[in-house]
Amino acid sequence: MSEADKLQALGWREWLALPEIGIDRIKAKVDTGARTSTLHTFKVEPFERSDGSWVRFWVHPLQRRTDLEIRCEAPVLDRRVVRDSGGHEEERFVIETALVLGSAKWSIEITLTDRDSMGFRMLLGRTAIRGRYLVDPGRSYLAVRADDRKDSKDGKDGKDGKDGRDGRDGKDGKDGKDGKDGKDGRDVS
Repeated sequence: MSEADKLQALGWREWLALPEIGIDRIKAKVDTGARTSTLHTFKVEPFERSDGSWVRFWVHPLQRRTDLEIRCEAPVLDRRVVRDSGGHEEERFVIETALVLGSAKWSIEITLTDRDSMGFRMLLGRTAIRGRYLVDPGRSYLAVRADDRKDSKDGKDGKDGKDGRDGRDGKDGKDGKDGKDGKDGRDVS
């Protein structure tokens, strides 16, 4: 059996959590073209503590929803110049935090930037998944936890019993509200 045969598959988009910074659920695009993972932050404030440099940042965890905000804090691991897909360079704060994907948990590096104009609030880059997963670009939500399936806003888990595709591409014009409490079944504020 080859190494690739031992790796679990991910879809091109996945639900994940960043529990150390208070994000219980966020949809990420799995982007093998991006070296480092990136989190959308609409406000960033560096500050100092007795144990070093920290950064405070605010996140809108759900797509097309700006009414929900999570304030996060983390130690600054680094500041790096990152080139985006359009060739633009930007200096970004880098943090290290735990990632929970399905039943797996490990530590990853994440850069912080304003992705407000982008479809996904997070990109899961190739260094975060290297040696752990293979990506199936034709499928979605392959690492979904059982509790995410029952809590999902539309009752779908991304696995339709055929090929795992659910027909949603993130551009369906839906506002992400489930019609009940406007919080997608979870209190993320």
